[in-house]
Amino acid sequence: MRHTGSLAAVAIVLMTDTDDRHWGYELSKKSDLRSGVLYPILARMLSAGWLTDGWEDPVTVASGRPPRRYYQLTDRGRIELGAVVSEARKRAPVRTAIHAVRIAT
Repeated sequence: MRHTGSLAAVAIVLMTDTDDRHWGYELSKKSDLRSGVLYPILARMLSAGWLTDGWEDPVTVASGRPPRRYYQLTDRGRIELGAVVSEARKRAPVRTAIHAVRIAT
């Protein structure tokens, strides 16, 4: 999977709580990504075996609201996304330095 800034944003959110279920809306808000960017990333993570998914139990859902889909990290996902986050942290200072140079010129 190609390591992009959007993938890194989702990885950072998922890695903040590696054992919990994550809802799509929550991931969208915390990663600051539109659904059109987020859901294809989640689909690729599912295909790669980095995530599992499921649906909220309809019995526990508040009346009138449909069940929500959740995403949960797999052991492989923890390893792979840990590497994505680590790589993103290494690249962040370079981006900041490049941005500072562009502003100064």
